[in-house]
Amino acid sequence: MTHDFIYLASQSPRRRELLTQLGVRYELLLADANEDAEALEALISGELPEAYVARVTEAKLDAAIARLAARGLPAAPILCSDTTEALEARILGKPVDADDAFKTLSLLSGRRHRVITAVALGDHARRSALLNVSAVEFAAISETQLRRYVASGEPFGKAGSYAIQSQAAAWVSHISGSYSGIMGLPLYETAQLLQQWDVRF
Repeated sequence: MTHDFIYLASQSPRRRELLTQLGVRYELLLADANEDAEALEALISGELPEAYVARVTEAKLDAAIARLAARGLPAAPILCSDTTEALEARILGKPVDADDAFKTLSLLSGRRHRVITAVALGDHARRSALLNVSAVEFAAISETQLRRYVASGEPFGKAGSYAIQSQAAAWVSHISGSYSGIMGLPLYETAQLLQQWDVRF
């Protein structure tokens, strides 16, 4: 069955931009006020970053499928995604405050880290998922630069306390992998899933 559009269950403006870049027609399927979206991202002790991202994406898809059914909307595949940064086995999630953002960025300074993004497409009957792992290397960053960036408010709501498309790009000395994956939606993997599901784009 060919699909003319999909649902996007994500608040991220970056993911919207990237889907538009692919030429995909989508409708937003956002959480209701009574849904605890943050609870889906809770860490489990000892869980490795790749497993964490895959699990959170599956949980987001489960919630979105239930949301679609509850709202009685027309059937179409639902796209969900989740991104995290990791230093070896350590997951670097969204900062809780300015101090947390500063500590995370200090850890990343002068080091190489992984950016892991899972993407899933599914409905009530089936689902498909892929994982993208990219590597980002930061140059050494001065305390003044870090504090200025934290004060800008940019780190908040961002896994790893930064966005690659922000002024933090000035610190990136090397990337290996998918730039769109680092932004939050790996377009190669997303296109593979859309083709599997016969979505027009």
